[in-house]
Amino acid sequence: MTDLPPVFTTLESEVRGYCRTWPTVFDQARGSRVYDADGRSWVDFFAGAGALNYGHNNPRMKRPLLEYLERDGLTHALDMATHAKQAFLETFDEVVLKPRALDYKVQFPGPTGTNAVEAALKLARKVTGREAVVGFTNAFHGMTLGALAVTGNSMKRAGAGIPLVHATPMPYDNYLGGRTPDFLWFESLLEDSGSGLNKPAAVIVETVQGEGGINVARAEWLRGLAELCKRHDILLIVDDVQMGCGRTGPFFSFEAAGITPDIVCLSKSISGYGLPMAVTLFRRELDVWSPGEHNGTFRGYNPAFVTATAALDYWRDDALEKEVFASGEQIGRVLGDLVDEFAGLGAEQRGIGLVRGLTFEDPDTADRISAEAFRRGLLVETSGPRGEVVKLMPPLTIAQDELDEGLDLFTSAVRAAARG
Repeated sequence: MTDLPPVFTTLESEVRGYCRTWPTVFDQARGSRVYDADGRSWVDFFAGAGALNYGHNNPRMKRPLLEYLERDGLTHALDMATHAKQAFLETFDEVVLKPRALDYKVQFPGPTGTNAVEAALKLARKVTGREAVVGFTNAFHGMTLGALAVTGNSMKRAGAGIPLVHATPMPYDNYLGGRTPDFLWFESLLEDSGSGLNKPAAVIVETVQGEGGINVARAEWLRGLAELCKRHDILLIVDDVQMGCGRTGPFFSFEAAGITPDIVCLSKSISGYGLPMAVTLFRRELDVWSPGEHNGTFRGYNPAFVTATAALDYWRDDALEKEVFASGEQIGRVLGDLVDEFAGLGAEQRGIGLVRGLTFEDPDTADRISAEAFRRGLLVETSGPRGEVVKLMPPLTIAQDELDEGLDLFTSAVRAAARG
């Protein structure tokens, strides 16, 4: 690999991250494959950090997008009523909400996941009149101040530059290695007037912690959390920004647990095409906003509504969900073989659906695997508090031959990095 053109190092901020891991100038992408300016290709097991569940430039979304732009369809509209928004809302209600008996209102808070989280936190505080919010160890909810306050990563939190307040962390599922009953600490604090924990407005949780290291919460743990929140009159927020839109199999990641959150945050793949878009969903009776009380300049990005509506066609039946489960099981078998092969190095696999992880005793192994994979023609990133987990998140629509190719490349990268 050659060095990047100097403009990226002399002009762009030091805050850049992914280009340090993947030092090439990317130019094109189709489906589950990306190409650089010289024509070299990579199988994509990154999928835009979960923003490209349906792959790159999916023709089922590209065609209606191009037609919309060609006819001078409205691009920017704030929260004005538009035909594109109407089509999305009607289709989302028909395909997603009603079949799941979810009587949610839909808010467009701004174009990113952290916007959806900020709206959820603000709404919970407005509804309950309380300030405190409970998050979980190793959580990641975004980079704005409210979302950072309920995020666990110390490096990201430190970037705020000010105290992050009104948030209390609790142990995520299996954080204490099963040494204590679920929610013993949490419930004890809630019931003890001397604990110092103010009654929370809400609890915010990821059913699978992607950035936190592919930590999968058990269905019974999620049900226990939902029951705890109900007993104590605390709103339950599920952050489904990365794990929603089918990443774990069903459209919502919480469906398998049989729970109904009070508030749900969606972004990343909700637009279907990688265009910026986010929604905050909440129970109808929680819609206590005054007009304009929470807004954003780009909460009405109509091209994203167009592609999001087209993407919902994938959820008119359960075919994609079944494909996710089948592809996930295939990845799980490959990771299981690698765990057996490298048992002496403390190899361990994690994950569900099409979000999978492999970790080793030596946390630096993940970085070496990611670098080896890039050299061989595969994009994978790392996650976890020390970057110790190699994270596999291919598009949900990946073709079988590309999935096989990517897994072969991954296996060779693991063997080279772990033995080196």
